[in-house]
Amino acid sequence: MRVFVAGGTGAIGGHAIPALLEAGHEVTALARTPDKAAALKAQGARPVKASLFDREALTPVLAGHDAVVNLATAIPSMDRFMNAEALRTAYRVRSEGSAALADAALAAGVGRMVQESVSMVYHDQGAAWIDEGSPVDDYPMTRGNFAAEASARRFARTGGGAGVVLRFGWFYGPGAAHSEQLFAMARHHVGMVLGRPGGYVSSIHMADAGSAVAAALEAPAGTYNVVDDEPLTKRAYSFALSQAAGATAWVRGPGRAAYLFGDRLTSLTRSLRVANGRFRAAAGWAPRHRSAREGWLATARVLGR
Repeated sequence: MRVFVAGGTGAIGGHAIPALLEAGHEVTALARTPDKAAALKAQGARPVKASLFDREALTPVLAGHDAVVNLATAIPSMDRFMNAEALRTAYRVRSEGSAALADAALAAGVGRMVQESVSMVYHDQGAAWIDEGSPVDDYPMTRGNFAAEASARRFARTGGGAGVVLRFGWFYGPGAAHSEQLFAMARHHVGMVLGRPGGYVSSIHMADAGSAVAAALEAPAGTYNVVDDEPLTKRAYSFALSQAAGATAWVRGPGRAAYLFGDRLTSLTRSLRVANGRFRAAAGWAPRHRSAREGWLATARVLGR
């Protein structure tokens, strides 16, 4: 396929573009700077320059492509995660950017749209398993994701093409800035537990997220959870990170105190034991890293102890 990627120079894109190329696809990707264009060329993709918010400029760029993949995000780093301005920027990318890309794809006659979203949109379900039919929640940080998902569904409904939404787990691994920050903290004997220690976190290694994007080009239209096979409790997740970093955590926090930050940390404090069975069956995909235990060990080999 000829595949256009928005967000190809971001954290997921850095793994998705090699996966797409390895699968034999021809890849075009947005690049905002000469350095990012050079990085895409080095990977084997063709860089183009256009604004994610400019429907008219995007339409001719998308012409002739079989699929468009939207991985564009502006997730703030850990030190700016609750910054209001950073969150507004993230929302604009999710809402206005996804809408413009869907409009351009429709105008260009593209047959498939793959939209990145997150599994943190689900209600806290404690220890119960969550599938794609489980109830979702409406709080400020989900609204951008819901807007992006709606754009993909509108694309499918209006143009008759296939719209695929991928609800990823909590990203970790090389290329994810917050993940590398957590690893650095773990090396200094600091563990991070957000919410109840017995609550679940459903994660996904960056490399497995990249392979899922390539697999989504063959999946039927619909919404899919893309997570590790084995969600861990937050206590176990923190322990797996500490083991990979080779440093016992002397401090673990903030625990239940994280609830004091209200809905700005809701996406991270809730318990989400998410199942990936639907995507595995539909796309023939499986994560290389069964859980964060294996994934963090692989990450440590790249980042070094």
